[in-house]
Amino acid sequence: MVWRARVLADSRSPSGIRLTTLEVTFPRFVLAEFNTHRMFSRNSASSRAIPTQKLIERVLDDPAMPIEWGANRPGMSAGDEVDPASREQARATWLAARDAAVEFAQRLATLGLHKQIVNRVLEPFLWQTVIVTATEWENFFTLRCAPNAQPELRVAAIAMRDALRASTPREVGYGEWHLPLILDDERGLDPELLRTVSAARCARVSYLTHDGRRDLDKDVELYHRLVRDGHLSPLEHVATPARDDAFHANLRGWIHLRSTAERTPSEHAASVGG
Repeated sequence: MVWRARVLADSRSPSGIRLTTLEVTFPRFVLAEFNTHRMFSRNSASSRAIPTQKLIERVLDDPAMPIEWGANRPGMSAGDEVDPASREQARATWLAARDAAVEFAQRLATLGLHKQIVNRVLEPFLWQTVIVTATEWENFFTLRCAPNAQPELRVAAIAMRDALRASTPREVGYGEWHLPLILDDERGLDPELLRTVSAARCARVSYLTHDGRRDLDKDVELYHRLVRDGHLSPLEHVATPARDDAFHANLRGWIHLRSTAERTPSEHAASVGG
């Protein structure tokens, strides 16, 4: 796997405010830094949802690794890279740590432990895919595209910035919706169904079910389970233009579907149907 970013949905409101949803992949060991940006709505692929053996195969075939082997010095940023011989030793040591993590994950699995425990041992060597939605990007790009940013996050931020610059937003009118992960052949379906399906797909960070199939019924089922259990963050990626340019939660000039789901069930049903 490689660092990558692609636009899932790009919309502009009648007042000209752009809302964009990206899918971005980077090493999991910089996820905590990414998550400090509070203007983002985001959902990440969970290691709890993937069988341990599949994760082991991933970290053996394609481990996440540092892209720079910077020398130690005071402060948060590394110095220049160490000499070539030391870089090779560092890379070999990192892979040895990966091999040890695989061994200990396998040991834990033989004890009958659930993957939500076992898989955590593998996380430093995993790639992470995140869906992120925002109207405000400049602070993130200023901080994370900078030369002193963590290199692995800087590469991701630059890819995100390039994807945004290359994308042309779709005009979305009042009463219409920003709908990530809705495919072109689905856009003629009932608007309420599309909102439901879009949020569910953002929850699993894919338009497919976890067994690799497109299944609208399972999307609807997942959506209602999310609302019932209060797991509402995936609903933040689905949004409609506001009639003002104020902030509504973390989005400027847009109102996300979560704001309706947090009302009473009857109010929510009336809102998504309107």
